[in-house]
Amino acid sequence: MQISEKYNPKETEQKWYNFWLENKYFHSEPNNKPPYTVVIPPPNVTGILHMGHMLNNTIQDVLVRRARMQGFNACWVPGTDHASIATEAKVVAKLKSEGINKSDITREEFLKHAWEWTDKYGGTILEQLKKLGCSCDWDRTRFTMEDKLSQQVIKSFVDLYNKGLIYRGYRMVNWDPEAKTNISDEEVIFKEQNGKLYFLKYKIEGSEEFLSVATTRPETIFGDTAVCINPNDERYAHLKGKNVIVPIVNRVVPIIEDEYVDIEFGTGALKITPAHDTNDYEIGQKHQLKMIDALDDDANLNEHGLHYAGKNRFEVRKLIAKELEEKDLLLKAEDYVNKIGTSERTGAVIEPKISVQWFLKMSEIAKPALDVVMDDEVKFYPEKFKNIYKHWMENIRDWNISRQLWWGQQIPAYYYGSGDEDFVVAETKEEALDLAKEKTGNQQLTIDNLKQDQDALDTWFSSWLWPMSVFDGLLDPENKDINYYYPTSDLVTAPDIIFFWVARMIMAGLEYKKEVPFKNVYFTGIVRDKQRRKMSKSLGNSPDPLELMEKYGADGVRVGILLSSAAGNDLLFDEELMLQGRNFMTKIWNAFRLINMWNHEDKPANSGETQTIEWFENKLNKTIAEIDQQFEKFRISDALHLIYKLIWDDFCGLYLEAIKPNYGEGISKEVYDRTIIFFEELMKLLHPFMPFLTEELWQIISERSIDDALVIAQQKKAGAFDETIIKNFETASELISGVRNYRQTKGISPRETAEIYTNASEFANEAVIRKLANVSEIHFGEKTDKPSFTFLVGATEVSIPLSENLDLGEEKQKTEEELTYLKGFLISVEKKLSNEKFVANAKPEVVEVERKKQKDAQDKIAILEEKLKSL
Repeated sequence: MQISEKYNPKETEQKWYNFWLENKYFHSEPNNKPPYTVVIPPPNVTGILHMGHMLNNTIQDVLVRRARMQGFNACWVPGTDHASIATEAKVVAKLKSEGINKSDITREEFLKHAWEWTDKYGGTILEQLKKLGCSCDWDRTRFTMEDKLSQQVIKSFVDLYNKGLIYRGYRMVNWDPEAKTNISDEEVIFKEQNGKLYFLKYKIEGSEEFLSVATTRPETIFGDTAVCINPNDERYAHLKGKNVIVPIVNRVVPIIEDEYVDIEFGTGALKITPAHDTNDYEIGQKHQLKMIDALDDDANLNEHGLHYAGKNRFEVRKLIAKELEEKDLLLKAEDYVNKIGTSERTGAVIEPKISVQWFLKMSEIAKPALDVVMDDEVKFYPEKFKNIYKHWMENIRDWNISRQLWWGQQIPAYYYGSGDEDFVVAETKEEALDLAKEKTGNQQLTIDNLKQDQDALDTWFSSWLWPMSVFDGLLDPENKDINYYYPTSDLVTAPDIIFFWVARMIMAGLEYKKEVPFKNVYFTGIVRDKQRRKMSKSLGNSPDPLELMEKYGADGVRVGILLSSAAGNDLLFDEELMLQGRNFMTKIWNAFRLINMWNHEDKPANSGETQTIEWFENKLNKTIAEIDQQFEKFRISDALHLIYKLIWDDFCGLYLEAIKPNYGEGISKEVYDRTIIFFEELMKLLHPFMPFLTEELWQIISERSIDDALVIAQQKKAGAFDETIIKNFETASELISGVRNYRQTKGISPRETAEIYTNASEFANEAVIRKLANVSEIHFGEKTDKPSFTFLVGATEVSIPLSENLDLGEEKQKTEEELTYLKGFLISVEKKLSNEKFVANAKPEVVEVERKKQKDAQDKIAILEEKLKSL
């Protein structure tokens, strides 16, 4: 069959992806096979494919395709996350561009716009994953805001509330003034910032004396309710029990004492602003201080800010510093570098803010979730992440699950009065009404008397149910899907959501199914550029994955990104690796074209061909066993390297060379048939990594039925192998390389035959050596007196009489130079070995390496000295 000269990914990829979809190869239903289940870490519904997604989803696809080819019923559930903060911000920005403010419309109107946005842009990323070749069961696509998933979120909230695990509390939260919502501690990113440390004068009441107080945030003085000193600080002993006057504000506040104050930092006196600092809040509670919130939701000063009311906090910082200086209330200002909390989503500087929020008690449900990881019921790869997980779980805080947003599941709490406890929690308004009547004893209450809580639930409160909710496990706990597919098998995710998502999914799984949600967690590295910066749109250092696929083909990109991504280690992106992936495609395509061009003849295989087939059979079995071991350890890149070497070096570089017919001759049909079988097995091994190219070649090799497509073909299991056969062939390969090296270094044509002398009594695979090294005669157990090129393969010495065309004088000079170098090298090795300290303290294997270097150098010196005599 004629096949095109070059492989064309553009023509191939869409053709085979459509073929796979049309024939439902990715779709899974419970059956009698063992399940292999993976749930996708749901990307943001309005997101687009970036390098991190590409790495993560390529790895998932490799695992899923391989499981399918190993007899499992593979089910990869795709879906998207509604991403409350990110999506709401985009909708708000879109409305603003149309002259509409969120505050001017109702929640229902806003949600209508949000759904329109989602319908328009949602799912783009899933379509992009198809370009990458992802074999998801697209019939099972889920969305965290779809009805059934939302029902499960609400159901779990009500359940946890009824168990006493969810409560409503007045707490200090991280306020994002741009998104206008609070965020969790895990969503706060601390960044270093250059600023100033201002030393303010707080006058002692009824005195001309003042107390110097250092702060980086002078704009918060409007919320000051005390100044605190350490009771052990002798400098301020005379001020105990007195009051100070807050600068500009002129409010009289007490001097309090607390050992929390660091005597060494700043002036040793601390202004206490309970509404604007987490630590100050704790001190305020302890000392029963008044709480004055001087900032509004936009982080502008409110009426407490006096003449600064309505101005932004950072603008006020500059203005107030000037006013303090003018009024002689500023002692000094120093440059200062401090860490400030910023919002992961919007980048806004976080404001600590007192607010009524909903919380989930974590200590009770965290303990079993820690135990299952420590006991390896859930295994982490790499294992180093266990310690990170353990530290967080042992220091866990209650989870703030409410957000001041409209896009998300609305908290199912219904208020019937104005008191703090005048609410009920229920799945529906009708159930809430019944509960409210029961709680109040007022049968006259109607649905119109109930007002639902305005807050939405944290996005992670929906995605922590993902491994169960995608199978409707909380709506119908005994349905066939949840019973068959849960617990899932492997989770592939980035380490930066180990707390947001991984830990919480484990908690939810144990809480609702009494089972872990997955057995293994594989943490990918973070994709970075050559300067080790994390790839991001804002830095402009991230290539467009779609453009890379256009340039190198999806298979080339998949291989390129996996060649450099060892588990848990950050991946330094290098486009050269994509080129390497494309070159690998070309190598395989050309290998098949070569095989396809050979004429088949009805003749038996010769001894060289028989030896080569026997070697490759053993090598294939050995490599499959090694690949299986690497997959067991989730060393997916290492598994790919093994396949890459097996195809590039062993099959293309050695096997095909050894069986290639001489010019003008055909190949034995027996050898051709074995070669095609080997090639098919290689395509099966490679398919999870390069699905498009392999399916194309598989379908060209032979006419296949729908049931014979490569995507569902079963990979060969590792068979028995003889290490001696493999080792002998590797020795033969080294001998061939030695002879070829002789020709190359001496500038001799490969067509010129070589005669060799050796101390060996025989060569295994002699026929292969004769053919590939182009050897005319082998003198076993013989030395030659002629000037020779000599090399060692293990203990075997091989000498090739020098061609008559060579300049012997030049050869003698080169040999002397090499001899001088080796003698110097031997002296340095022997010096090391004669050092008793080194031999006693170094690891035995290190000493052994040095001894081997010594022996090799001695053997080579002996050979070169013999050569010099002959020259």
